[in-house]
Amino acid sequence: MVEQSSDVHIEGTDDEILVGRPVDGGPAVSQTEARLADVLADVMGMENVPADAHFFDILGANSLVMAQFCARARKREDLPSPSMKDIYRYPTIHALAAGLTTASAAPAPAAPVMPPEPARRASGLSHTLCGTAQLLIFLGYSLVAGFATAGGYEWVATSSGVWDVYLRSLVFGGVGFVALCAFPVVAKWVLVGRWKPGEFPVWGLAYLRFWVVKALLHANPMILFIGNPLYVFYLRALGARIGKGVTILSHSVPVCTDLLTIGSGTVIRKDSFFLGYRAHAGYIQTGRISIGRDVYIGEKTVLDIDTAMGDGAQLGHSSSLHRGQSVPAGEHQHGSPAQTTDVDYLRVAPARCGTGRRAWFALASLLQLFLVYIPLGVGGMYILFNAVPAVRRRLDPETALPLGELVTDAFVLSLVLFAGFVVLGLALLCTLPRLLHLVVPPDRVFPLYGFRYAVHRATARMTNIKFFAWLFGDSSYIVHYLRGIGYDLSHVEQTGSNFGTEMQHENPLLVTVGSGTMVADGLSVINADYSATSFRVSRATIGAHNFLGNNIAYPIGGRTGENCLLATKVMVPLDGEVRQGVGLLGSPCFEIPRSVERDSRFDKFRSGDALRQSLAGKNRYNLRSMAFMLFVRWLHVLGLTLLGLATVELYGVLGHVVIATYMALTLVLTTLYYVLLERCLTRFRRLRPMLCSIYDPAFWAQERLWKVPDRHLNIYNGTPFKALVWRLTGVRVGRRVFDDGCYMTDRTLAVIGDDCTLNAGSKVQCHSQEDGTFKSDISTLGAGCTLGVGSHVHYGVTMGDGARLAPDSFLMKGEEIPAHARWGGNPAVEMPEAAVLPAGTGRRTPPSVDSAATASVK
Repeated sequence: MVEQSSDVHIEGTDDEILVGRPVDGGPAVSQTEARLADVLADVMGMENVPADAHFFDILGANSLVMAQFCARARKREDLPSPSMKDIYRYPTIHALAAGLTTASAAPAPAAPVMPPEPARRASGLSHTLCGTAQLLIFLGYSLVAGFATAGGYEWVATSSGVWDVYLRSLVFGGVGFVALCAFPVVAKWVLVGRWKPGEFPVWGLAYLRFWVVKALLHANPMILFIGNPLYVFYLRALGARIGKGVTILSHSVPVCTDLLTIGSGTVIRKDSFFLGYRAHAGYIQTGRISIGRDVYIGEKTVLDIDTAMGDGAQLGHSSSLHRGQSVPAGEHQHGSPAQTTDVDYLRVAPARCGTGRRAWFALASLLQLFLVYIPLGVGGMYILFNAVPAVRRRLDPETALPLGELVTDAFVLSLVLFAGFVVLGLALLCTLPRLLHLVVPPDRVFPLYGFRYAVHRATARMTNIKFFAWLFGDSSYIVHYLRGIGYDLSHVEQTGSNFGTEMQHENPLLVTVGSGTMVADGLSVINADYSATSFRVSRATIGAHNFLGNNIAYPIGGRTGENCLLATKVMVPLDGEVRQGVGLLGSPCFEIPRSVERDSRFDKFRSGDALRQSLAGKNRYNLRSMAFMLFVRWLHVLGLTLLGLATVELYGVLGHVVIATYMALTLVLTTLYYVLLERCLTRFRRLRPMLCSIYDPAFWAQERLWKVPDRHLNIYNGTPFKALVWRLTGVRVGRRVFDDGCYMTDRTLAVIGDDCTLNAGSKVQCHSQEDGTFKSDISTLGAGCTLGVGSHVHYGVTMGDGARLAPDSFLMKGEEIPAHARWGGNPAVEMPEAAVLPAGTGRRTPPSVDSAATASVK
């Protein structure tokens, strides 16, 4: 992460102590000042610390050192509890003592606060029984799907002529699609009925019903229609109360749909979480989310349970509403947790887009699916099977082929498929988006749900294929790939790590990145504006000589210029002066130093002959990494092809059951293959904490490790098998850990205690890259900890037993959370959760907001 500067005023606070301004203090301040100086001197190994010495500019401290200082101070009963936010705001001992003393003397908030509650410890028996039931349900689903697939194929195979193949493919594929979409709806109403606010323990019977519904929704083909009116209609069928003209672009599927109310004319941008539930301290808690009419919800946002937004309200990007929060009608808020702002996030004029236009678009999408895509998919597969000799010969049960021929056929078929995907995929990505771009010119307002909208969405889906960014990322060759798909990268100052492996955008031909800028990972360029009726694509420009950390959404009109450091999970500002030569941290953001002394030690590698030699070595290593990863990915395809051909050959002997067996074996073998690959790359050893240059070979080996695929792990979310897989990859994970969708980098540096609860979208990142410096350390979660939805834990962090981290929070590097403490925010500070009455007491969200949302639906 980043180090903090001092010369700032933090918006939304009562005190306005600026750097360099003298602060009056009495005896209490003097005593606190002396004690804080002693603690800091001990942490930094100094004899004494001057009261007016700037932590960063004069003392040369960094955020990791100051985090250790805060942790030491919090352990002393004779000192107030500072946070990193306090350090950033009061960058001298004198200012910090005065600020903390003033804050501690302020009256406590009137709102009741929930007392700390222990994490539920599930029994080993319920944990085991639930996992067994989930495994049997998965196998049963695979068996039914296998029988249906085999029966449908046999029926299509009896057709005569191309037209007959087309009709039978349409019928079989259409019935299958409808069944896959209808089954989750039926399962939800049969197993659950209507969702109600409340809570139930994980690994119990109620949780098993919940998991079945959630798993079916996530495996639902209707997610292909996100951004389409059909998706809104589907959520209504699941019980959600949604008004007319609602546009939902987020792929995060709400589960407790009966608790979701969305008013007419609302738009929800991508990467937003509004699940209607959360996992907390060993329980699943469900609660209402009430969104009024004409509401705007930005990208990378989290709406916790028991939250509400009034008519015309807005929530900016990289923001969140914590439990119990509401946004009054017409008010704009941003930040995590959200606070009032004057920024208008709805930046595109409306267009004519009525019910008729939405209905025609939905109907056209269905006709395209049923008349084109499904027949081509099903019928094309049948024709391909008959056209490929390796498959056709094995469909005959009378033919017995030798094992050597099976291996040869699998080798040739897998190589053709894999190489064809890579070569043709790159060719299409470098040509087709440029042609489609002519259809949707920039800076013009177009109505939603028309031809141009369909082209725009197709461009976004096509150019965000993760495979190629994974292949070229973290190397010099990513700049050639990004230029190929349309990025304007100006004059590239090559570092060998200009971009990471995860990039998102709306339109690649409208992204400009200045010379000398580096991006760590997880950047989402928001170069399209949406309303509930219209959209507009425009150029998003990131300045020169910037460094962007992880998990950042960069919008059109971001007010950052050259030589800026954008910290992990920062909210990029859309108002105020253009920031130059500073760092930005937090949501809402505030200024910090652009760089620190500790990071300058590797500057000798970043210019002249040293850079040329180091870069040449890194390029050679990265080329070998890319070739190696292509080989292991093809090897995986080869294994699946070999298993597939063997399944076809056994089909005539064993019948339909081999199809279900193939589906289950594919998941198991894929998981074990990539687990073994990752452990081999680490030589079955644990990673060690590092502080090195990006031109150190040890860092190159780390980049190679990041290329191991892990998306298949999502299928294990919410099951005991997820923790088992983490343990196999090297995570030191305790017993009965509940993981609903956490992501861990640098797995062998993560320590997860017993009975921890990890929510969807949470992340434990045990490293940081800042310009040309790489840092990593162990992050430890004690027993019974909870990570909220979309929360982010950095490296060198320690969470005490039973600690809680609120949704969408960013826990900075080196922080230590005491046992049973509640923290939240970006950056995270101590933040007790407001008391919310349990279900059955008649509590609702604020009537003025909740009733407005309900009325807007009606």
